[in-house]
Parts: sequence; C-alpha cells; structure tokens
Amino acid sequence: MTDVTGLGDPRGVADMIVVPGAEFVPGAEPGQLDWLQAEGQAFPREWFADETAAGAVTVPPFRIDAVTVTVARFREFVRATGYVTDAEHNGYGLVYTDSYWSELDGACWSAPAGPGVAVGNRDDHPVVHISWPDAHAYASYAGKRLPTETEWELAARGLTGRLWPWGDTWDRTRANTAEFHAGELTSLEQWKRWWRGIHARSGPVPLTTPVGSFPGGVSPAGCHDMAGNVYEWTATTASLYRGAQECDATIRSVMGRYRAIRGGSWMNFRYQVRCTERMYGDPDGWSNFALGFRCATDA
Repeated sequence: MTDVTGLGDPRGVADMIVVPGAEFVPGAEPGQLDWLQAEGQAFPREWFADETAAGAVTVPPFRIDAVTVTVARFREFVRATGYVTDAEHNGYGLVYTDSYWSELDGACWSAPAGPGVAVGNRDDHPVVHISWPDAHAYASYAGKRLPTETEWELAARGLTGRLWPWGDTWDRTRANTAEFHAGELTSLEQWKRWWRGIHARSGPVPLTTPVGSFPGGVSPAGCHDMAGNVYEWTATTASLYRGAQECDATIRSVMGRYRAIRGGSWMNFRYQVRCTERMYGDPDGWSNFALGFRCATDA
C-alpha cells in the first residue's frame, strides 16, 4: 500500500511503478484536435497545435512514482536538508485571486494560501508552490530524477491514444478537476463565477485532494492523479514534436527555454487534463498553488 505520509519511506522508493520500455508515439493525432474544436471549448486550435504527433520514439524501461510528492514527504526533505524553496526565498507565492493571478506574500509549500489561512491537515495532499529547481533538488535527495515528458505521457495513457488515463469517455468523478467540484463547466465565465464563489468563502485555498483519492482514474501503468489534482513538472525542455508546426505565438516563444508541465490540475476543465495536453513553465524559480511533481528513475 502506498505510504503517502512518508513515514518509514520518506523518499518513496517502495512506491514506484516499473513501466516497460516501448516504441511510443507521443502527442495527439489530428482527429483529437478536430474533436477539441467540435467540443466548443474556449481556446482556438492553434493553442493545442503543439500536441500534434510527429512519429514514434523509443522509451527505455523506467520507474515512476505512483503518486505525486506529498506535503509530508517534502517536509521530511526540508527537515533533513534545511532546503528553502524559491517561493520562500522570494517571499511570495503565485495564487489565483478573485479575478486573476497574484503574488501573495508568504504563500509557499507550507502555507499554500498564505500565512494565517486555515487549510487543514494536508500531509497526504500533493505539495504545491514548487519550482523546477525545488523539484529537482527533492528528486536528487531521494536518489531519483524528474520524468521526461515522454515517460510521463507513456505512464499516463499507455500505448493507445486515450484522451484521459482511464479512457476516452469523460467522467468528472475520476479526477480532481474544476468539474469535480463545480459540476459540468462549458465556458470560461462559468468557471470564473464558480471560482469567485470559492474565493469569497475561503480565499485562495488550493482545492487539492489526498493523493490516490480517485482509483477509478488510475492510469494503465498504475499511476494516480495523472489527470488533475496538480500540474507536474517534467525534466524536458519545451520543444515542438514537429519543428515547423504552426501554433500559438505565445507557445512558440517559450520553446527551447521553458520546461514541459503535464497533467492539468484541480483548477482546470476536462480539456486541459487530457494525457496529451502540454503546458510550460519558467524553470528559473517560477511556481504556483496548483503545481507539484512526481519523480522517476531509470529501471
């Protein structure tokens, strides 16, 4: 059984899953992008064009954490090493307030909604406000590394082109997304109304859930929460599968500089937690209250 508290196995070595090596085609086939447009979601096709598959790659066998790194495990790392995260160095964490992203003084992994905001006992929740250097430091401490983007996707969906880890039919009870909390969301305005209500009652408290809370959403490899809960850092520098692929100019501008982030989070719609959805983050200290990580090793 997964020891999410970190007691007895703070590095989580026993809770890793072996994923066999495979020839694998990362990314989305054109039909998936056509489906996204037919769904009427809010973003233009160019926003998802960076997912366009290019061809097969060979992925050697690897191990990957069954769950994302928890608050408890990250605390053990901090206690053992004295590590100070980038958010703590900066003196603020990035959260979504009632209308947009904001730098909140004192928000960090141990106070995800800022000092004095009651968030309850979150030892078994995924740790958040984690930058790429923070994640890399923890992985090195644990004798691991961050997964590559291709490893992450293979663990999330297997060799088939499924939309979500469990299959091609959306089920909001299988993942911690905005739709799990709010019900079906079909527009950005609906999402904003839902979040404004949450923020008015509780402030910018991340709506994470304990890791492994959605067994119906487990991936073919046996990994939990690969759709929703928190975004996850990977080791991979952003690049297009097809170098000449037309895509949104904002996305193209981060290629070769940012790191790939996968999985979507508790903040997102169904479309943003698909197995092929690609997001990117500045590896130079950037983090937020919906961003965590899991680790991997060579097999």
